[in-house]
Amino acid sequence: MGTVHGGILCDLADAAMGVAYATLLDESQTFTTIELKINYVKPVWKTTLKANAIVVKKGSSIGLIECTIFDENESLVAKAS
Repeated sequence: MGTVHGGILCDLADAAMGVAYATLLDESQTFTTIELKINYVKPVWKTTLKANAIVVKKGSSIGLIECTIFDENESLVAKAS
C-alpha cells in the first residue's frame, strides 16, 4: 500500500520509551515492556520520523512512559504509552 507498517511505528515508540526509562535505572537494573498501546493519527509515506518519549511515573516495579511520533513537518503521526 506504500505506507509505513504500524508495527514499525510500534518498534520506534517502544525503543524510544525504553531509552527514556533506562536513563532512570541503575546499571544493574533491567526492564521489559509489559503492555504497549498506540494510536495512529495519520498514515506515513516517505518522511523522516522523530519519537519523543517521557517517563510519566517510575515505580518500584512498573513505570509509565508516553511517546509521541512526528513526521518531518512536526505533524503528529502516532501516540503511544
